[in-house]
Amino acid sequence: MEKWRWKKPAVSWRRTVAAAVAVMVWAAVAAGVVAATDKAAPRRILLDTDMDTDDLLALMYLLKQNRSEFELKAVTINANAWSDAGHAVNHLYDILYMMDRDDILVGVGGDGGISDDGIIYPNVGGYLPLIDQGITTVGECRYRQTVPIEGGGRLDVDTNGGIRRSFLPQGNRRYLPLHQPTTQQVMIETISARPTTVILIGSHTNFAIFLMTYPHLKRNVEHIYIMGGGVRSKNPTGCCPKNATSSCTPQQCGDIGNLFTSYSTNPNAEFNIFGDPFAAYQVFHSGIPITLVPLDATNTIPVNEEFFYALQQQQSTFEAEYCFKSLKMARDTWSDDQFHASYFMWDSFTSGVAISSMRNDKNFQHGNDFAELVYMNITVITSNEPYGVHDSSNPLFNVHTIPKFGLKKGGVHSGHVQTGITDNFCLIKGSRKGRCEDGYTKEMSGPEAVRVRVATEAKPNTDKNSHLNREFFKSFLEVLALSKNSGRFDIMSQFPFYREVLYKPDFVNKSRGKAVIFDMDMSPGDFISLIYLLKAPTEVLDLKGILVSCNGWANAATIDVVYDILHMMGRDDIPVGRGNSTALGTPTLGCKYVSAIPQGSGGLLDCDTLYGLARSLPRSPRRCTAENSVEHGAPRNTGHPELRQPLAFEVWQSVKKQLDPSEKITILTNGPLTNLANILLSDKNASSAIKNVYVVGGHIRDENDSKGNVFTIPSNRYAEFNIFLDPLAAIVVLESTLDITLIPLSSQRKAASFPPLLEALKHTQHTPESSFVLHLLSLMHDLQQKHKLYHHMDIFLGELLGAVYLVEGSNVEQSLQLKRISIVANNTTSTDGQVVVDHQSAHLVKVLVDFDNEEYYERVANFLSKREQSAIIGSFAEQRVSWSRQPENSRV
Repeated sequence: MEKWRWKKPAVSWRRTVAAAVAVMVWAAVAAGVVAATDKAAPRRILLDTDMDTDDLLALMYLLKQNRSEFELKAVTINANAWSDAGHAVNHLYDILYMMDRDDILVGVGGDGGISDDGIIYPNVGGYLPLIDQGITTVGECRYRQTVPIEGGGRLDVDTNGGIRRSFLPQGNRRYLPLHQPTTQQVMIETISARPTTVILIGSHTNFAIFLMTYPHLKRNVEHIYIMGGGVRSKNPTGCCPKNATSSCTPQQCGDIGNLFTSYSTNPNAEFNIFGDPFAAYQVFHSGIPITLVPLDATNTIPVNEEFFYALQQQQSTFEAEYCFKSLKMARDTWSDDQFHASYFMWDSFTSGVAISSMRNDKNFQHGNDFAELVYMNITVITSNEPYGVHDSSNPLFNVHTIPKFGLKKGGVHSGHVQTGITDNFCLIKGSRKGRCEDGYTKEMSGPEAVRVRVATEAKPNTDKNSHLNREFFKSFLEVLALSKNSGRFDIMSQFPFYREVLYKPDFVNKSRGKAVIFDMDMSPGDFISLIYLLKAPTEVLDLKGILVSCNGWANAATIDVVYDILHMMGRDDIPVGRGNSTALGTPTLGCKYVSAIPQGSGGLLDCDTLYGLARSLPRSPRRCTAENSVEHGAPRNTGHPELRQPLAFEVWQSVKKQLDPSEKITILTNGPLTNLANILLSDKNASSAIKNVYVVGGHIRDENDSKGNVFTIPSNRYAEFNIFLDPLAAIVVLESTLDITLIPLSSQRKAASFPPLLEALKHTQHTPESSFVLHLLSLMHDLQQKHKLYHHMDIFLGELLGAVYLVEGSNVEQSLQLKRISIVANNTTSTDGQVVVDHQSAHLVKVLVDFDNEEYYERVANFLSKREQSAIIGSFAEQRVSWSRQPENSRV
């Protein structure tokens, strides 16, 4: 519990009694007024969501309700499950803008922490489960690793398969650093104002923190509706029909839970509850009335073909169209042919159950229109028996003389806590189903049991002549078709002359310079570097392709910002390849190394939104999509397979194929070396096509004992982030036969001073790109000066040195040394990623040890301000003007 220390004021007892009487009289009058008003007032709703596809359907259903009955007051985003905070919050802003509901409060993240002794500080962001939450937003992915990172997981949710950018309009609301309301701020403001109903359709971290920190506000929570868990459920997914062939694998058939990535260790949990079992326990045991909509009920309402095609036929509103497009993309990219039997109306059905219950309760009617409801005694399992063990799996009890949060020794929270999807404790030898129960909403009796109203099945349609078999199907379609509270426009109808134009330069009869591939992890420094490379004359530098590392400072969906930069600079011809989201030699479902990057301010949240400035860029017609084809290994072609997002290796192959026989490729890497290592391992002839490699990264320990920059792991004093994020890949690349120039941290630090570069940029002529860089750097510098969470901004500024050196190396006075180095990669975070001078090593690299930095900042500013190779379209604001008037060439 949060500890508030306060000093009791010295006042007379007479004044105290008089004040108490006055308060009692005021409260009695106010209660009468509120009681009378509440009968007519709409039911206030706060929705906590992880913004997955089915969450969007639930959100639309709530937004369409009659506001005189139900008023959605606030939406908070669950940031430790199916979406990433920066992408989710801007996605939500666009939906609310379409629906003309910019009045709704939106909360996401926060940078508060929880101390080792259980003190909860303000504004904990919910990026980590409660038991792993420390004082920062850095941490492992104990539960979240069950969520796929790429296809079918966070990437597809963040982009909504590409539909988000192709369909939704864009308004003025957006994430801005230190200005975005946090989740806890929005919950406090909304719930403290008046009685509120809370609907939870993600993990329970946010709301549990609220309840634990502000228990006095429980009285204002009228009811909690939860989609999650499984009580008596038997998962139908993967059940083999009687006439199935031997190739049919039962998978999760009959499991209570639905963790399809972890049923071999935990067949009992459902994703939302498993996302933070200890948080769910706090919610269930809060004493607030709860209605649970578990898998028991949602398994009885799959998105069957009849409903799917009915929705397809009834796209009369923008919200209905967006819902259908979202569902269609989910169906088209489903891993097998069982979508209509395996994809359920999880969260949308929960929203319907909540609305029906609230309406019926208000009208003194019993029951629910859409679900059968019964009371059960259940609890949430947070650890596994035997209790009282000390096996280092449980942070609530590890190394604590007094258990965290005042928990009972040997109690229900003191057993083994599942550490991940391959936890050996959870495996049963000879069985394909594990024994762990973390996150299981288990029916039981005794002191741990909580009486909860539970939906057991979806009610059949009362209209016997309808082809829809569930009553909620009918309601959902009717509500989305209503003209009242309908969406105003999509992106195409937002502007009268909206058009998508690709800008591609004409290289006919023009000489081309050295072929270059830029490998970036989408940090702010990388985007500035990209702009710098695009400013280079094509007869000097010919940027052939971009590879994106998705295991660095930004999540995979940030690839859309790369497309927007290219569009701004008129280079829609340059292919962009998506790389891996995990380091070499680590599980594809995991977060080893990348977990060292903060998830909140100064980390992924800011990089995914380019510090709030991504939405000021012009929108590119190109975008990251989930489109796919049989040709590329998909089970079926989607609607537009030609829009498929290429992979990094595919872009490499394409660029290599286009080279003239005498040409070779120069590669500049500004992130972890994962992409280049995979190319070398997958293409045995890759080295022969590479002229040289410039690696921005690594810290070579010198005589001054200077430190590295992995500031989130104090025990690792000498590593640099780009090498640390994938040390095995660094070994593959740096110990290869390639001609490598290393631009280490010591050199980057000589080019990482904000004031001289900002001063130089202010006093040059402005181009759209130089103005954008000036805006971004000014913002980063301002944040660095104002808040300790941004102390590391110079890390990103130093990364620009690689692009400058590549473009103007011969014009810069420099000092290079040949050094024999080796990379530490022993699976120990306190030493991994360190670069050491090894005189026994056979691997020589050139190291940029010094350069003339006196004119460096002036050179950069002048280069960015040149009129040549300047932006074709400077901003989204410029696009808005263009799309609002008739094009010149179409006027009569």
